[in-house]
Amino acid sequence: MIGHAPALIVFGGLPGTGKTTISRELIRRLGATYLRIDAIEQALRVAGHAVGAMGYVVANALAAENLELGRIVVADCVNPVLASRVGWRETALQKSASVVEIEVICSDVVLHRQRVETRTSDIRGLKLPTWHEVVNRDYEPWDREHLVLDTAVSSLDLLLQQAEAYVGARIGQSGSL
Repeated sequence: MIGHAPALIVFGGLPGTGKTTISRELIRRLGATYLRIDAIEQALRVAGHAVGAMGYVVANALAAENLELGRIVVADCVNPVLASRVGWRETALQKSASVVEIEVICSDVVLHRQRVETRTSDIRGLKLPTWHEVVNRDYEPWDREHLVLDTAVSSLDLLLQQAEAYVGARIGQSGSL
C-alpha cells in the first residue's frame, strides 16, 4: 500500500473471537505496524506496574508516533468500552489519519467457549481469561458504523478479504470521525 495516507485500524471484540489471528494476517498483507494490547499490558505487569487503562494509553502513544510517520497502524485489543474507542478516534484525528473500526465476533457460543477454554497464550506469563470472565466482562455496544467479522461463519480468507475491502474503502478519508 505504497502512497497511502496514515490510518489507524482498530480491532475489538471479546477474547477468543479471533482478533489476533485476523489482525496479524492483515498487518502482513498491508505492511502495517502492529500494536497488541495484551503484549503491552503483560510487559507492564512484568515491570511491576498496575495495568488499568495504562495499556491503552501506551498503545495510543505508540500509534500516534507511527501515524506521524505516515504508517498504517493495526491495534489488536478487546476495546470493550466507548472510552477506549473514543481514545483511538482522538489519536487518529490528532494525526490527521483515517480510523477504521473492526469488531470480531464468534456467533457460535459453543465454538467461542471451546476456543477460550482450549487456547494457549503466545505471550510469556500472560494468564488468559476463563470462559466465565469472558462472558461476564463489561463490553459496551459499538456506537457507530464499523465492520463486524463473524469467525463462526466465514473462513479466514473470506474474513481477510472483507477486512481489506473495508479498509481500502476508508483509507485516505481523513477526518471521517
